[in-house]
Parts: sequence; structure tokens; C-alpha cells
Amino acid sequence: MPGKKKPTVSLVLGSGGARGLAHIGVIHELQKAGYDIRSISGCSIGALVGGVFAAGKLDEFEKWVRAISKVDILSLMDISWGKEGLIKGDKIINTLVELVGDQKIEDLPISFTAVATDITHEREVWLSSGPLFDAIRASMSLPLFFTPVKHGKAHLIDGGVLNPVPIAPTFRDKTDITIAVHLGGRKDRDRKEEKPAKSDNKSPLHEKISKFISFLKSGEEDEREKKLGSLSVANQAFDTMQSTIARQKLAAYPPDATIEISRNICGTMDFDRAAEIIEIGATETREFLSRQEKHSG
Repeated sequence: MPGKKKPTVSLVLGSGGARGLAHIGVIHELQKAGYDIRSISGCSIGALVGGVFAAGKLDEFEKWVRAISKVDILSLMDISWGKEGLIKGDKIINTLVELVGDQKIEDLPISFTAVATDITHEREVWLSSGPLFDAIRASMSLPLFFTPVKHGKAHLIDGGVLNPVPIAPTFRDKTDITIAVHLGGRKDRDRKEEKPAKSDNKSPLHEKISKFISFLKSGEEDEREKKLGSLSVANQAFDTMQSTIARQKLAAYPPDATIEISRNICGTMDFDRAAEIIEIGATETREFLSRQEKHSG
């Protein structure tokens, strides 16, 4: 739309595990179409992708996640031998800080809010100041999987427990449009649950990542895979709960527009399928933009 003012956007990025890599494709397509993203509210994976974008490091993060393998993912999971969660999360956060840099939310060029759940006081918490990755770590503390984060006198877990699509933090934004990305959309009935074949050729970037990450001993990896398998039912139950809550939140506080990603495009931990998932986000956004053009025309 030459000559027309670029619409400013408050972008709401929902939770949903590896499906959240679709947020990367969404952001790219919105920017290509001339949308000016001024504010981001996100929880869990939405807080991660949104925070990295707000920090101006989305391209670096995308290159990293496109090159990662299942073995790399497994090596980032530092076992917690306590009862609060399987993974401490320090390795993942330290790796991301190394990649993105340790920034404060209030210094970011884009307004950013990470949403977490305070299980001590049973309430939603908005994190819009302080260290960026402290907020992201709290927001993505999936119950039973990641250990909770201590925050003052409270313990914080995944924001998706109470608000999988956190629209409310954008209510005071002075932007033209609020767009929410919902990762719990209807199942794609044509999608088969099999994973694409992988190439044996490793990219130079993959080799660098593999060297950067210190691999665990094989016995520890076997034990980790066994424990992760035992969480499958709990993850599916949490996913179902989030989808239900998200529908209620979207109905109660409807954004100006919603981009939906089918909830069966991948598993919770399928981060090694980044290229495929990012493209799904891009495709859904192009279709969304096409519909917008028809309505405005």
C-alpha cells in the first residue's frame, strides 16, 4: 500500500511449546507487509520469541534454532533432582543470554511484557522491567518440566496456566491494531503426525552449536529421555487446558485480529523441526494478510 501510513501493532504471542517457533514466521510476514510492531505481550514460548525480537536479535535466534538437533536439545536439559520440576533451565537460559545478550526490558526499543503465573498467590503476573531473560525464564516454567522461579515471596511458573494468549497487557497501548497469535487452533485433519526425514549433512552453523554445547554422558541422556517420556500425558493435558482457556480469553477480550496455528503441527519439544514450523507461521500469516486485504478492499 504505497503512500499509506504503516499500521502500528501490538502483537500478542501465545504459549504452546515448539509450535511457538511459528511466531518467527508471523513476525517476518507482518514486517514484510509493512506492519510496525511497537509492543509485544507474550507468555512461555511467546515471551521467548517476543523478547528476542524486542531485543533486536530475532535473526540470530532463528539461525540458531534452525540448526539445532534433538541431541543438542537434550544436552541443554540440566536435570533437577528435586521434586519441583525435571529441568532447572540454567543451561538453556545461559545459552540464550550468550546468543542474545543480557538486556533489561526497560531498555528495549519495543515495549515488552512477559506473563507468568504466581502459584503462591494464585494470580497472573506481568513482568515488564528487569533482566529480560529472568522474565522469559519465569514465563516459560512449564509445570512438572521446569522448576519454578523465585520472585520475591512468590514462585512463578508458565504464564499459560492462567493466560495462554495474554491480550490484557496491550490494553493501554496506543497502536492501530492488536493482533493475537493463538497456538491452540483447530487440528489440521490433513496433517500426518510423522516427522520429515533428516539429512545426514550438518551445516557449519550446526557444527558450531554442537561444539558450543557441552554434551552429557550417554547414561544421563538415556535417563533423561526416559523421564521426558513419562511426562507425555501431563504435557498433553496441559496443552488441552491451555487451548480451552485461550478460547475463553479470546472470546472475553477479543483482539482486533487473530492468527491461528493448528495445535497438532508438532509435539511440545519438536524444536528440531524449526524450519517447518516457522514456514507454517509464515503461511498462516500470508493467508491472514490476504483476508485483511479483501476486507479492506
